[in-house]
Amino acid sequence: MSKLEERSPARTHEVSNQPPPLEAYNVFESDRALVEALRREGADWAEAEARELGAICGRSDVIAQGVQANENPPRLRTHDRFGNRIDEVEFHPAWHELMRLGISHGLHASPWRDPRPGAHVARAAKFVLLSQVEAGVGCPISMTYSVIPAIRKQPELAEEWEPRFTSLSYDGERLVPAPDKKGALCGMAMTEKQGGSDVRANTTVARPLNGGGPGAEYELTGHKWFCSAPMCDAFLVLAQADGGLSCFLVPRFEPGGERNRFHIQRLKDKLGNRSNASSEVEFHGTWARLVGEEGRGVPTIIEMVNHTRLDCVIGVSAGFRWGTAMAIHHASHRSAFGKLLVEQPLMRNVLADLAIESEAATTGAMWLARAFDEAHAGDERAIELRRLSTPVLKYWNCKRAPVHAVEALECLGGNGYVEESGMPRLFRESPLASIWEGSGNVQCLDVLRAMARDPQSVEAFLAEVAEAGGAEPRIDSAVAELRGELSDLESIESRARHVVERMALALQASLLVRYGDAAVADAFCASRLAGESGRAYGTLPPGTDFGRIIERHSVGI
Repeated sequence: MSKLEERSPARTHEVSNQPPPLEAYNVFESDRALVEALRREGADWAEAEARELGAICGRSDVIAQGVQANENPPRLRTHDRFGNRIDEVEFHPAWHELMRLGISHGLHASPWRDPRPGAHVARAAKFVLLSQVEAGVGCPISMTYSVIPAIRKQPELAEEWEPRFTSLSYDGERLVPAPDKKGALCGMAMTEKQGGSDVRANTTVARPLNGGGPGAEYELTGHKWFCSAPMCDAFLVLAQADGGLSCFLVPRFEPGGERNRFHIQRLKDKLGNRSNASSEVEFHGTWARLVGEEGRGVPTIIEMVNHTRLDCVIGVSAGFRWGTAMAIHHASHRSAFGKLLVEQPLMRNVLADLAIESEAATTGAMWLARAFDEAHAGDERAIELRRLSTPVLKYWNCKRAPVHAVEALECLGGNGYVEESGMPRLFRESPLASIWEGSGNVQCLDVLRAMARDPQSVEAFLAEVAEAGGAEPRIDSAVAELRGELSDLESIESRARHVVERMALALQASLLVRYGDAAVADAFCASRLAGESGRAYGTLPPGTDFGRIIERHSVGI
């Protein structure tokens, strides 16, 4: 054999020093912060359900479905081959499988089907799990979950539609009248091109067909610049009636079985969330039913918005968790300069900081879900806490999401910039929740409105934060600073982002001190409240127990 033949070219392609795929693990069991929160917030009865879904979401074939759904975005078919208007959206089979998984586990309906204590907490935990497979399916699932409190304001509509929306059977692969389906999904169409978040500038007109009034039939004429999940079976829509801006339920089919005049103009070509369809639609004498009273459209639909905002908080925490798990997993198997990345002091600082942010987000999201549980049970204090804390946590978590995703991506180096790693998908997804259901400014102004309308909510919030006082002087200082900020209302609107940021950090710190890991809580207070670190991730102060924090958040495979 010649020397040339001895040099096997295959040796140049031997793969070494690369981490194994992050798969074949239980997404729930590996997330200690989530497991602890599920038990703590009153949903320990759902642990077996969460463990079952966690095992499914960690399977390689299910993870592959998330990739396939994202790589094969939906397609719009406005007409059939004969020229008939059909307005249908086609999805990859992987999308339907993930939707079927989420629906069968009740992510869209379980708190309404079984409204026991902790029901919203249990659902939140499961929403975190599926969102780590593919976040796009969260939109129709979230809106179907969130529509129930709104349609209950019109009892006859709730009697007709709630059994469809809460069915555990997914029947989204065909567009047929809702009575002919095993289950139905709900979407939303509020904003218009000339108004955006200013929905009172909407120009879509509603004309009564039989005298008008709650539950009556109307015709809608106008457009919607953003209609979420247009493949759904019905939608909550805002339109101008004689009595003012009103809320309507618009089904895809009229009572006689004819297709409603729900015309999809185009699907949005979006930065992320590409597996999910977002659209522009037009109404041309579209049949609808009034939900609630004329002129009460915003108060009627706001219950749907409140619950989808909760899901923004939950969904962002899922992104934090997945990015953190990926970064620690990679660093635990990749060597550089003679030792594993996870053993390098500066990398340990970065990984621990990512983990702290993730745990703070998870702890806050699950605590907020419990507030929803208690508010639905009639607890006045929970109602006040929910009203203020929902926009506070949505604002801050969403602002941190893109930065967290970038830092997690950077931990993988060049591999993280490659599409196959999944990190670019996480990064593209990270700004979405900040825009969905109200941008950052909208959330901050909503906090100010809540303060003005219900001063008791401020006291309830500060009292909640102060429960960790005494044991943690840095929280006492944060509460005192907040009281000072809130005492000066003259320029508070221009300072609203600063105020809401401080509120969010104080709340997260208090929850971590009371319920979280001691090392995580101490590092959070030192770096987020006391200013003992820089603003970038990986600037935690000396004395931080990096090893304990990283081990707590490691997947361990």
